[in-house]
Amino acid sequence: MTDSRSYQKTMTACFIGYIVQAIVNNFLPLLFVTLREELSLPLSQITWLITVNFAVQLTVDALSPAFVDRIGTRASMLIAHGLSAAGFACLAFLPDIMPPFTGLVICVMMYAVGGGLLEVLVSPIVESCPTDNKQTAMALLHSFYCWGQAGTVLLSTLFFFVFSVSNWRVLALIWAIVPAANFIMFTKVPLSPFVEEGERSKGLKELIFSRQFLLFSVMMICAGACELTVSQWASAFAESGLHVSKAVGDLLGPMGFAVSMGTARAYFGKHGDKMSLKGFMIISALLCISSYLLIGLCDNAAAGLFGCMLCGFSVGIFWPGTFSLAAGRIKNGGTLMFALLALAGDLGCGSGPTVAGKVSALFSDDLKTGILAATVFPVIMLISVLVQKHDSR
Repeated sequence: MTDSRSYQKTMTACFIGYIVQAIVNNFLPLLFVTLREELSLPLSQITWLITVNFAVQLTVDALSPAFVDRIGTRASMLIAHGLSAAGFACLAFLPDIMPPFTGLVICVMMYAVGGGLLEVLVSPIVESCPTDNKQTAMALLHSFYCWGQAGTVLLSTLFFFVFSVSNWRVLALIWAIVPAANFIMFTKVPLSPFVEEGERSKGLKELIFSRQFLLFSVMMICAGACELTVSQWASAFAESGLHVSKAVGDLLGPMGFAVSMGTARAYFGKHGDKMSLKGFMIISALLCISSYLLIGLCDNAAAGLFGCMLCGFSVGIFWPGTFSLAAGRIKNGGTLMFALLALAGDLGCGSGPTVAGKVSALFSDDLKTGILAATVFPVIMLISVLVQKHDSR
């Protein structure tokens, strides 16, 4: 029989899994300008690389319940890490031995499948581990995506400064070591079933006709939208508002946002056993609304940047907190529930920036107006958590 201490290795492997997903989503965008110049790729094709990554991960979110339960969690996690490692490694040579765009798309598709599987599976694996406080464990887990995002930007920027950006193929091989090493870990760590023996997972019809599940889906859409709307524009605020270089803008903007978000998750992961998750989410929603108003209404550049940092801290608990609440309220949701919630979160990641961009375009490209319009997402999140709090009484 496996004791609870053995599952610490499982938790560690899951933490690294979210670092892998952060590398999947944040490494290649650092090279877009370099790829355009070195491989003579037009901006339209560069944009397609973003679309392919997002579309593949959404597709995996939707399809994963159909095969994960059949081939097993361990096999699925090995496929996720194997494809992630292969995608990064192939970046080092595939665009050079075939048409560059075709090679890049193949690499992106490989590691995007891995990233999609990680998004679906890592949270329920941690939820199934015999931990004392699953809410704090979930918050701590999701903080590692933030540290992975910040680390990817910081270490890649440092590598380019020391060895030149022309050696990006070498860095791609170095990043491939992370999922390759975690692949080995997942061959050995113990895994618990998502659904207790003798019970069955809820089906699609049971979930979509559940008022609780629909409310959690709305919360996940808002979680993704609240996070991505501001983080997508953080670099632009820093660069144009504070008149700093792009490198400094990236460090102050996206990396600063990620560090603030990770700090909130790590704080709840350490102290959450003494706090109310719903209470923390209500306070966070109020802070998020305040940050959006600060960004949208204040003309001071430093205040706008502070608003970005405040937003990063405020949205930190939304995604892992919603996962924890759903796992607690909907028993035996299984892979299907986590996959559908991840899909809802990804839809929010796309819809938030889209709303901000569309509204900005209607008002002469005034980004502040777009951010103000997107305040609807943290408002809906606040209302949803209050409904949850009322329902649980």
